Amino acid sequence: MTSLSRRAALRGTMAAGGVALVAARTRGALAAAGASDGPASPLVLNDASRLNPTPVARHVVRGAEPFATLVDALRAELKDAAAAGRPVAVGAARHSMGGQSLPRDGTALTLDSRQIEVDPANRLYRAAAGARWSDVIRTLDPLGLSPLVMQSNHDFGVASTFSVNAHGWPTPHGPFGSTVRSLRLMLADGSVVTCSPAQNADLFAHAMGGYGLVGIILDLDVQMTPNLLLEPRTERMPAEAFAERFLAEVHDPKVVMAYGRLSLRRRTFFEEALLTSYRPAEPQPGALPAATSDSMVTRLSNDVYRAQIGYETMKSLRWAMETRLGPAIASGIATRNTLMNEPVANLHNPDPRRTDILHEYFVEPARFGDFLRVCRDIIPKAQAEFINVTLRYVAADRTARLAFAPTERIAAVMSFSQAMTSDGEADMRSVTERLIEAVVAIGGTFYLPYRLHARRDQVARAYPNAAAFAARKRELDPRGLFRNALWQAYFA
Repeated sequence: MTSLSRRAALRGTMAAGGVALVAARTRGALAAAGASDGPASPLVLNDASRLNPTPVARHVVRGAEPFATLVDALRAELKDAAAAGRPVAVGAARHSMGGQSLPRDGTALTLDSRQIEVDPANRLYRAAAGARWSDVIRTLDPLGLSPLVMQSNHDFGVASTFSVNAHGWPTPHGPFGSTVRSLRLMLADGSVVTCSPAQNADLFAHAMGGYGLVGIILDLDVQMTPNLLLEPRTERMPAEAFAERFLAEVHDPKVVMAYGRLSLRRRTFFEEALLTSYRPAEPQPGALPAATSDSMVTRLSNDVYRAQIGYETMKSLRWAMETRLGPAIASGIATRNTLMNEPVANLHNPDPRRTDILHEYFVEPARFGDFLRVCRDIIPKAQAEFINVTLRYVAADRTARLAFAPTERIAAVMSFSQAMTSDGEADMRSVTERLIEAVVAIGGTFYLPYRLHARRDQVARAYPNAAAFAARKRELDPRGLFRNALWQAYFA
């Protein structure tokens, strides 16, 4: 493979060995480490929920460095943690909302090498474990290439996406893990193994959506595809008609990306749907415009998005913008990379008294009508403000041991705005338990990287391989070195 990332090369020069041990006690140094300081705690890390302040003994950041140097350093950290009886967890952006990258009183490893190498002949790129999706797009875009599947925001780590097995909205694909051809994994004993669907397939299946519980991903070889200029088509319909139309679109070979939305105002909750699908523009230009990640329209959309909280009329205005105004005044033509190159900052929450909490549910298309009825019964009664739902397609995943889409599914990615109070937390826990119970009852599943509000019996019913996954993890890691909040809540 040929390295094409100048930014990664510059980081490598500046890193000069690439290690920064964050053991600071002051507020400024903690902020620089991406952490906040607790009342008497030496080091406290948090995640995107802002509800999981977790004391850690060490926070180690590894930057760009030779592969052998990284391996030696990580082995030393594992040996040190094992000797002290400390848990270890690895993270990048720490966007998961249930503490999945936070080891209480343990060693938090942040991998921050952004190196990307491209193998055009085999249509693969190799991403260092700390590479973010923005780095992937920045590298592939000038070459007329694009990630086949990526997480919907570009701030997150590529290896982290594999660890939670996130999906995107290119069609008709399964989760991101289905596009990973191989990876290198460090096990608890420090050994490094190459895993793929054909080589060490059992390890691959447990690392894919394994939440970092079986080892440290060092790098990944991932499929890519040509970048294209795309144009959208939108269709408004009754929500009950969405599943059938959506499947028809995502299985149309001309459609390369697609998503849906639902109406949010309480009195018309989930009664209408909007389907947006993208096809290659004809003719394709000789040279594609460079990928962008921000626009005035995006900023305006975020202002309206935030204004929905406590204001039902604004939810109607946003629906009108999405279904009528937007399609009428803008062509929507953009490259594949630009459509995926969106930062989390576009959804920034400026209110310190509230936090955005994500849910995600996966239902078979035939049960989508049942899912709508479940949501109409539960969500409008919640104290939390429901501010978004995006509907995506996920092809069947027959690889990951903790598969959330064992059959073809429609994914509903939901966002709530929750008050950061004990009442707000109790309300969110109650709503989550009720939604999970109702979705599992209709044969659906829920996504694990969010708040740990599910009961253990609900996890067991939604993920029938959960017990076998936990048993295999114990075989691979008998001393329980790799532990996080998710493990403690559901498997320990």
